[in-house]
This record gives sequence, C-alpha cells and structure tokens, in this order.
Amino acid sequence: MSDSRPIGIFDSGLGGISVVKAVMDILPHEHVVYFGDTARLPYGSKSPETVQRFSAQISAFLLEKNVKMIVVACNTASAVALKHLQSRFDIPIIGVIEPGAAAALHRPETLRVGVIGTTSTIGSGAYTRALKAINKNLNIQTQSCPLLVPLIEEGWQDIQIINAILRTYLHDFIANPPQSLILGCTHYPYLKNEIQNLLGSDVLLVDSGNATADVVKTILTRQEMLNHESGDLGMHQFYVSDFPQKFAEISERFLGKPLENLFRVELEVLESYLA
Repeated sequence: MSDSRPIGIFDSGLGGISVVKAVMDILPHEHVVYFGDTARLPYGSKSPETVQRFSAQISAFLLEKNVKMIVVACNTASAVALKHLQSRFDIPIIGVIEPGAAAALHRPETLRVGVIGTTSTIGSGAYTRALKAINKNLNIQTQSCPLLVPLIEEGWQDIQIINAILRTYLHDFIANPPQSLILGCTHYPYLKNEIQNLLGSDVLLVDSGNATADVVKTILTRQEMLNHESGDLGMHQFYVSDFPQKFAEISERFLGKPLENLFRVELEVLESYLA
C-alpha cells in the first residue's frame, strides 16, 4: 500500500516550520502542504472560539489540497481547537501537546516539568492535563511568554534584548531549574540555544515538533498511508495569508534550504471556507 497524498501542517505563522523540518527529516519522501496564518497571528491572545474558526477554515483549505492527515502545529490551536477539528473532519488530525508532554517525561526520573507558551496555551491548562495523565505526581510550573511570538516573527536578532526578555519570563525557572522544559509554542525552537544557555545544560528542552513528527510516522505506518511511490525527496508547498518581510528569510534559515513554492491565499478566500 502507498499513499502519495501530502501531509497538511498549519500554524499561526512561521513557528510550524519547525514541525515541517522535523517531518522532512524523519519522512523525507513525504509531500507537505504548509499553511501559516500570518495575516491573523498571533493566535495566543485570541478567544478559543476565534481560534476554532480560523483552524476549521485552514483545515478545510488543506483538505481541498487533498491532504491525507493534518498536523495542528500550533500549541494554541492544539489546546483549544483540536477536538473540534477531529469531530468535524474525517481524516487523522493530531496536535503537538500530547507528543510534547510524552517527550518531556522521556527520562523516567523526571518529576519537575516546566512549560512555557502563549497566554491561551498556558491558560487552557492543556499541557498540565496531558502531563498529569501520564504521571499525576508531577510538579508542573507554567509561564506565559506573549512577547516571544512577535519577536520571532519580526526576525529580531539583538541578543541583548532577546536575553533580557527571556530572563524576565524565565526568572523562576532560572532560580529553580526544572528537569524538563517544554517549549510550548512551535515558534520557541528558534530561541532554543538562548533558552538553553540561560537554564543550563542539565535542563532537557523539549521541542514538540520532533515528538510530533514521530507520531506522524507511527500513524501513517500503522494505517499503511506512507508514500512508497517514489524514491525522490518529497515536494512541498507553502501557503500564507500574508507575505511578511521575514517569513521566507527565517524559514529558509531554519530549513537550511530555499523556500520554494510559496503562495499567498487572500484572506477573503480563506474566510469563505465554512462561512
């Protein structure tokens, strides 16, 4: 059995590119269709109802591209919209929260876990529930970091400013380091080195993108949906709802190659889905 249809992946902006990179690495022959909702980010400060509506519109758009599964590569959307999407669309749809929680507890001795994320993700309690479902005795500390997404989307590279903001958000984690820290937003791996330097090498930083890619492979293998038709590398398409100046530049830097097949979808067209 072989299924050459692409994998659909979406995020509020360029953060989900970290998940695309992980999927490319572990499943190099799979095709990917990515959507970044750059005109309407950040999702982290919006209401659950709004995030659910945006997520359903994007999922419908991806289904029109004949995707075989959808990865919600946005922690906020995973926290507040995943179940809504799974009940509405009849293909495999996964988020990044449960894979990230499982990865944080990869070390059996882990009892102290930190989580950083957007205001909506932290406020939803989704990571706390996912972690407690694995081990109810965990000590979990959370911190919202609302400035980090716009900082990354704008491509800021001033290390002094970045470290000052991170020190403010991570103050309690620096004083009392957890054993694992979940980067509870797919934008945050762009600052992984800076965060690691502040917390020290003993803290396991959990990039949910890598854990999610493993789950994608497991699902496609189990359901006999892997692409076996070609030995060539997968072909990828990238869609955005706006062309921010730094999107291609930062994405290419993270992927390590040119961002080909980048297209804009007019917001009016996107909003027509499920209107």
